[in-house]
Amino acid sequence: MRADEVMTRDPTTIAPEASVAEAVRRMLDARVSGLPVVDAVGRLVGVITEGDLLARAELGTEKKRATWLEFLFGPGRSAEDFVHAHGRRVEEVMTRTPITVSPSAGLDEVVGTMIDKRVKRLPVVEGGALVGVVSRADVLRALSGAFASAPVSAGEVSDTELVARIRSALAGQSWAPATSLDIRAAAGTVELWGSILDERQREAIRVAVENVPGVKAIVDHLVWVEPFSGTVVSAPGDRET
Repeated sequence: MRADEVMTRDPTTIAPEASVAEAVRRMLDARVSGLPVVDAVGRLVGVITEGDLLARAELGTEKKRATWLEFLFGPGRSAEDFVHAHGRRVEEVMTRTPITVSPSAGLDEVVGTMIDKRVKRLPVVEGGALVGVVSRADVLRALSGAFASAPVSAGEVSDTELVARIRSALAGQSWAPATSLDIRAAAGTVELWGSILDERQREAIRVAVENVPGVKAIVDHLVWVEPFSGTVVSAPGDRET
């Protein structure tokens, strides 16, 4: 899935010479956390977000740096902070070097960028021109569509085939125990036997198994062997029994 398949086309934008007050109104009206800033020919020149508007003189939230910092690093940062807190035009407070993605960027790249850069929305740019915006909400809509289109298991699956499917699902996972896991199946009910070295493996194995088509129920008999002390802890269900 690519950025141009999930992005919002014709997003709400604002001009660099527009007022900050107008930017705030548009963000509230459109219920978005940021606006791409585009010039008269549609070229992306910046982004204005909620973060750019938090430290404002009108709110009494203007940044106040210690005098010794200004003495040490010079007046530049303080001057920049003043512009962000008092600027009246979008171009004075916007982020001038926004993080962008191309229309052909994979959704994995889009999500990775959102997480690494801690941003909620990314302008989609082609040849310097804004062609859309992909937001976290767009990603969630794509996820909803993926759930809706997920294939439904057709008919009954033999116990042998079910075990083979489960082993295949676990084979590519580095955290899955390679030799200490015994899997048994009967009429769609899967029993897990063996040992794990970390309790977090238990839930990961269960999640992997329940995503295999044909699994109707899971019975956990796995025991946790603490690798340093050798202490053996049985499965929660077995402890209750």
